[in-house]
Amino acid sequence: MEDIIEVRNLVKTYPGVRAVDNISFSIGKGRCFGLLGPNGAGKTTTVEMMEGIIIPNSGEILYKGNPIDNSFKNEVGIQFQTTALQDFLTTLEVLKLFQKFYRNTVPIPELVKMCALGDFLNQDNRKLSGGQKQRLYLALALINDPNLIFLDEPTTGLDPQARQNFWELVKTIKKQDKTIVLTTHYMEEAAVLCDDILIIDQGKIIAEGKPEDLLHKHFNSQRLILPDSAIPNDLALPWDTYRIESRVEIQTTELNQTLCYLFEKQVNLDGLKIKTPTLDDLFLDLTGRELRG
Repeated sequence: MEDIIEVRNLVKTYPGVRAVDNISFSIGKGRCFGLLGPNGAGKTTTVEMMEGIIIPNSGEILYKGNPIDNSFKNEVGIQFQTTALQDFLTTLEVLKLFQKFYRNTVPIPELVKMCALGDFLNQDNRKLSGGQKQRLYLALALINDPNLIFLDEPTTGLDPQARQNFWELVKTIKKQDKTIVLTTHYMEEAAVLCDDILIIDQGKIIAEGKPEDLLHKHFNSQRLILPDSAIPNDLALPWDTYRIESRVEIQTTELNQTLCYLFEKQVNLDGLKIKTPTLDDLFLDLTGRELRG
């Protein structure tokens, strides 16, 4: 697979803080790459160095095998968490304004269709809802038809429906063989959208790879959760079993055998829940705290 961007031994320090601590990784062309970590982990600093916004103390960033130069700006799109737009401009006027910043641009009707802007095209951008603003910001990030797109926590603060709608837009962009770098605190979002993830904590890489591969590497068991009353105290189970508040949790690597055993022992399986490990569980396992901490 061809790498579109490569980070080599990247370091960024501030007085008393080593925000990014000698990290290296690469991103394949046409992939959605998730950069994950808690607040203060160094992911935003890393992304801003990749975007060319801040300069690293040491290390290098290669784009298509070469150091980043002025041409990079014409081939990259960035959706910041918030973007200050000119007051009193409609959505359409904002698109026309940003078009003038580039030599090569995507036709506005195409952007309107792709990002579903038609319903508020003539509305003052200050009056847009959170979901509408994020769709407009995404259109602005795509306006120069970039090869590489940075999405910085694009669905923070959106309601579940708006978040799901935004995910569908990102999936549409992925089909165009564009490369996406996504930072997010929503692990479901990373699981749905990302082909590869990198987890950073305290400026260091603590895990990287495909989400499913990382979960398989760190977890080989599932949890069965039942109401506490379902399993008598005198019933011995051949698996790790924990009584927590009003529930019983059984840790097992043999799901079918465990279910058969419970059935044979006439355990009431009403209310049974089977929990498979998630990216949140992975981060908790690696660091001892929640990813969104």
